[in-house]
Amino acid sequence: MGVSGAGKSAVGKRVAKRLGYVFADADDFQPPSNLARMARGIPLSDEERTPWLRALTDWLAAQSATARRTVLACSALKRSYRDALRAGAPNLCFVHLTAPREVLLERMRQRTHFMPASLLDSQLETLEPLRPDEQGFTLDATADVDVVVARLLTAVAACGIQLPPRTD
Repeated sequence: MGVSGAGKSAVGKRVAKRLGYVFADADDFQPPSNLARMARGIPLSDEERTPWLRALTDWLAAQSATARRTVLACSALKRSYRDALRAGAPNLCFVHLTAPREVLLERMRQRTHFMPASLLDSQLETLEPLRPDEQGFTLDATADVDVVVARLLTAVAACGIQLPPRTD
């Protein structure tokens, strides 16, 4: 979880590949109208996020029902969004990737993505960091992606997740 530019997709893809888990990017669940709105630099309301959160929750529940282990790259900026996601997967462990605003802004400017850099401040204002009662942890994502992945894999045991043995 985290704001745009934190590295959620890059880190998530590598973690999923390393563990042999299913990977999904929450952006792929956004309705086209939401993508178009954000591309125009207009932040989404909670009401506009509702169908997206419902689709993510349904996907997580389906994965859980078949015992598929998953990694989902998702902003999950508010506690209420994370609560909705936990409804689909009660044992969800959140990893909040963080970086200074300047780093996030530079990353956003260097990539091709529907989310314009102009929305970063609105995301930072909306962000509700993990609370002590939420299963998860926070990681500094300013390091190289492989370093962040290694730190994540070391820290994820705090969520009680048993990782498969490393084969590489």
